[in-house]
Amino acid sequence: MPLALFALTIAAYAIGTTEFVIVGLLPMVAGDLQISLPLAGLIVSVYALGVTFGAPILTALTGRIERKPLLLGLMALFILGNTAAALAPTYELLLAARVVSAFAHGVFFSVGATIAAGLVAEDRRASAIAMMFMGLTVAIVTGVPLGTWIGQMLGWRATFWAVAGLGVIAFAGIAALLPATIAKAPPARLIDQVRVLGSGRLLLVFAMTALGYGGTFVTFTFLAAMLQEVTGFAASTVSLVLALYGLAIAFGNIAGGKIADRDPVKALVRLFAAQALVLVIFTFTAPMPILALITLAALGFLSFANVPGLQLYVVQMAKLHRPGAVDVASALNIAAFNLGIAAGAWIGGLVVASPLGLPATPWVGGILVASALVLTLWSGRLDRAKPLPTDAAPVLSH
Repeated sequence: MPLALFALTIAAYAIGTTEFVIVGLLPMVAGDLQISLPLAGLIVSVYALGVTFGAPILTALTGRIERKPLLLGLMALFILGNTAAALAPTYELLLAARVVSAFAHGVFFSVGATIAAGLVAEDRRASAIAMMFMGLTVAIVTGVPLGTWIGQMLGWRATFWAVAGLGVIAFAGIAALLPATIAKAPPARLIDQVRVLGSGRLLLVFAMTALGYGGTFVTFTFLAAMLQEVTGFAASTVSLVLALYGLAIAFGNIAGGKIADRDPVKALVRLFAAQALVLVIFTFTAPMPILALITLAALGFLSFANVPGLQLYVVQMAKLHRPGAVDVASALNIAAFNLGIAAGAWIGGLVVASPLGLPATPWVGGILVASALVLTLWSGRLDRAKPLPTDAAPVLSH
């Protein structure tokens, strides 16, 4: 693999870390800025919304910019956003800083896969894309717990300084290693995205994605507080639990791809059913440390196991209903993932602020995932009238 690909992987690692590390920092941020936990949860929602709406619009607007200057500009924006987050004196400025980082995130993953594929021979493109996205997976396994630990030791602002430092390393790597001229695809047009959104069958899959993936974030957003206040773990233990959760996510993502290869709808039905059940079970096991850890490992495995199936399914559906806009449909499904994160974090905040409180977040998330299960069963029934193509390859999430 060319060295330039490692620069992209480092950038993906930095971006993945800044997206999810806030989950482990929420109690500290809430205490330092003197805001409620539900209000702090909106930091997750705002970031995800920035990716959801910023990615398709900014990708279309920057389509004519050369790839290397674009990536350098995105990493500069990423560094600026995380530096502003580290310095933010108020909650409102922290939200604004997160939106800046989210804009960089959305466009980077929209164009990064294409760039990674263009760096290698045609028969190694899938491996190159997987290599870049490995940075995101490794960020969930190591970056989030490490960032949480740094926050606990040195304060939550130190975590954002560390992430900004990762951005500087990625910027330097891209500047030094990426070729000056990189082939780029024709600019994506906003009208193509609108046409995809005009397909009821694709909208159904996007809803499955948002509900099925986002349901877990009702509780995951407030997991650090849940572990401390409900399970009874010390704050210093939270980073270790997040590491366990991250490992389960990595295994789930790999296994999910194998499970969904032959029949994504059948796989999604089983995964969503298991995910909803485990979320409900976590409601009862959360106060018991050992059982809580076992349930969380299962939840981590299932929460990302549905990602490959959802991406494969939307590609298959696009080939049937919008054959000229398969890439656009895949990108919009990634936006649906982030819309699910935003909605899940927001709903979780409402639950925490209600009389139900933190302990109710798992079963409420289970209801959202069960809704995705119902939509999947419905979509499967519609598919029987028109068989799906079998030659679609899954596209990695985020």
